Amino acid sequence: MLSKSQISFIKSLHQKKYRNINGLFIIEGIKTLTEFLKSDYTLQSIYFTPAYAKAIATLKVDTNINLFELSDAVLEKISTLQTPQGVLAIVEIPNTGAIDPQTLKNKFSLVLDNVQDPGNLGTIIRTADWFGIQHIICSENTVEAYNPKTVQSTMGSLCRVNISYTSLTDFLGQTALPVFGALLEGENIYKVNWRNEGLILLGNEGHGISQELIKKINIPVTIPRIGQTESLNVAVSAAIFCSELGRLKF
Repeated sequence: MLSKSQISFIKSLHQKKYRNINGLFIIEGIKTLTEFLKSDYTLQSIYFTPAYAKAIATLKVDTNINLFELSDAVLEKISTLQTPQGVLAIVEIPNTGAIDPQTLKNKFSLVLDNVQDPGNLGTIIRTADWFGIQHIICSENTVEAYNPKTVQSTMGSLCRVNISYTSLTDFLGQTALPVFGALLEGENIYKVNWRNEGLILLGNEGHGISQELIKKINIPVTIPRIGQTESLNVAVSAAIFCSELGRLKF
């Protein structure tokens, strides 16, 4: 049984302020837990209902991870979901440090400018994982990767994609990698000479890429429009770019 103070602490992690203060975030669901247990992330504790006791027992859980069996009612109190999935865990936020330019060479990485919707970010992370893209560099005002809605929508992919937050003005000003920018006016995405490395810059849902960062783009790229809609969802755009880059590997 959890004490009131333990419940209150876990519920505080629903908020970004307390995630930052404590360096912890929440994951939910047996599938996501399984993925994180196989990753380099450090788990502090796992909470589960009796229905998931056998499933938890089959997992390789380090002895230093605390296990708590809870009633459905208590798990519902600490869950971030309207319909809890029976399993919740507390995970340490990794200290990513400065971006090492060497890790970005000879591959493609995504760069996100002020993406605000947690669902969009989660979908982008999941899509990047599908296509083998290992790094996403975010502007400092992009939504937090450890937001519960973001974490949930990644379906476990968060543990396989490196997420960094930095000043994109500084980062793009210093990189030697080519910067491909997703713009309404640019070279047809299906005719671009991608070569073998680069940064794919995607902008805010409503305003696109900021004017300051447009200046950093080496190669403007557009997804040709056939129909009448004015724009694409940023997660959809990211998927199209990732798919096109994936063709280079086949």
